[in-house]
Amino acid sequence: MDENKVTAEVLSEENNEEKEVVSRNFIEVEIDKDLAEGVYDTVHTRFPPEPNGYLHIGHAKSILLNYGLAKKYGGKFNMRFDDTNPTKEKVEFVNSQLEDIKWLGADWEDRLFFASDYFPQMYEAAVKLIKKGKAYVSDLSADEIREYRGTLTEAGKEDPYAGRSIEENLALFEEMKSGVIEDGARVLRARIDMASPNMNMRDPVIYRVAHMTHHRTGDTWCIYPMYDFAHPIEDAIEGITHSICTLEFEDHRPLYDWVVRELEYPHPPRQIEFAKLYLNNVVTGKRYIKKLVEDGIADGWDDPRLVSVSALRRRGYTPEAIKMFVELCGVSKAQSVADMGMLEYCIREDLKLKRPRMMAILDPIKLVIDNYPEGQSEMLDAANNLENESLGSRQIPFGRELWIEREDFMEEPIKKYFRLFPGNEVRLMNAYFVTCTGCEKDENGNVTVVHCTYDPETKSGSGFNARKVKGTIHWVYAPTAKEVEVRLFENIIDEEKGVYDKETGEININPNSKKVITAYVEPALAEAKAYESFQFVRNGFFCVDYKDSKEGAPVFNRIVSLKSSFVLPKNN
Repeated sequence: MDENKVTAEVLSEENNEEKEVVSRNFIEVEIDKDLAEGVYDTVHTRFPPEPNGYLHIGHAKSILLNYGLAKKYGGKFNMRFDDTNPTKEKVEFVNSQLEDIKWLGADWEDRLFFASDYFPQMYEAAVKLIKKGKAYVSDLSADEIREYRGTLTEAGKEDPYAGRSIEENLALFEEMKSGVIEDGARVLRARIDMASPNMNMRDPVIYRVAHMTHHRTGDTWCIYPMYDFAHPIEDAIEGITHSICTLEFEDHRPLYDWVVRELEYPHPPRQIEFAKLYLNNVVTGKRYIKKLVEDGIADGWDDPRLVSVSALRRRGYTPEAIKMFVELCGVSKAQSVADMGMLEYCIREDLKLKRPRMMAILDPIKLVIDNYPEGQSEMLDAANNLENESLGSRQIPFGRELWIEREDFMEEPIKKYFRLFPGNEVRLMNAYFVTCTGCEKDENGNVTVVHCTYDPETKSGSGFNARKVKGTIHWVYAPTAKEVEVRLFENIIDEEKGVYDKETGEININPNSKKVITAYVEPALAEAKAYESFQFVRNGFFCVDYKDSKEGAPVFNRIVSLKSSFVLPKNN
């Protein structure tokens, strides 16, 4: 059975002879089975991030999967912060994650929860396990616990404190809670099986002492539950039916099931694992991103060269493009690595019919139309998007002096070069045919001005078709052009070397990942607002930076170029 895409055929209601092919991923197949067998009568999912950093593209897959399943089956979706470890958790991360998740389109309505809300229930659950003889207090240090746990090929040794009585364990656990025990001096362990082939089942630690201030509960608690103990309890309390998580938790599933079983929850949730979304040549690890930020290489967690959700948003990616990318990657148990080119393909596909195509000159050189009347100008009509008439048109100024791209002129053209060179005729986009007559140079031989003449009978839209030209170039009218800052981004990673240096473990930085230039743009672009995006004709898609732009002085981030080497697989 193909785990990535399972196909079921169902008879059409209109015609029994016709069949509709319905695609199901392996998680949906399992959910269908659970519903059909009456294991659950609804679908209730959740997304439970730890608020210790910013979300990245991999989290987006989990968010959209969990929310999408709840929506598809008419169930409920919970947004829940797994804030059981106050060491690295901050309100800043809570707020950023909520903003990112809402931007992606996952609507939790009034179903926002925090694991810390359940600390009293978790404490009572631990007490219940002690009373059942399923948990005990240990005085072993962290290193000793690791030593006693054994190896993958050798069974662990019984904790010397495992023989404590229920009464003694209850008293010692209460001491841990009271605050008189130092950090690391004691832990509460589940009593399961020190000889289990699954290391996670060898009497795992379920509570530790930690005198830390929590971002929500303050100093109320000085003991905190471990993730593997807390998470199944949170799911059970909230009535989650299907706890969808990534593949690294597959070996933790027996412990998840043990917790909900021993605590005797009437409708225990079911954990199902899927493969993470990996992108090649990108940095997603929080520790590495933090270092990039602290070293001043990245402009914060939302630096447009990163793949955090906030960074993608700042660069100009859309929720729709990310959803398309996630769908193309599919849901599977097989680990795979996606190419960044696929994500770039998705944003191009999403924007090409939605955004106006404007003219911007990124590497300018002056073009003078010598026979155009001096001191005169005119307004020309330009379609905002030739593939989408509903976006309408705009008026753009035109006159004697223009800015064009430097690469659109060659004094000595190469083979199959159809743009401006002495004696060649091209069309100025939305304007006239012009013929190059020569150029001016500075003392170093660099071209500074290109000269041409125009044919007034060839105005765009006039119906002129007496002759054809092979080249069309874009331009902006020099007197009204606006200077703006444009940032051209490449991968922050040196792709030839890979993400990490094998000897030092350091990130292989691409020193040319960010290029800042001054461009000339149409007057209307000077009024663009934060997050607005456009296609700059022949140069790519660009978005207004929300952080560094000012009113009347937008800064443009290049989202993606127009050219792509990515080819969409035929089976998609």
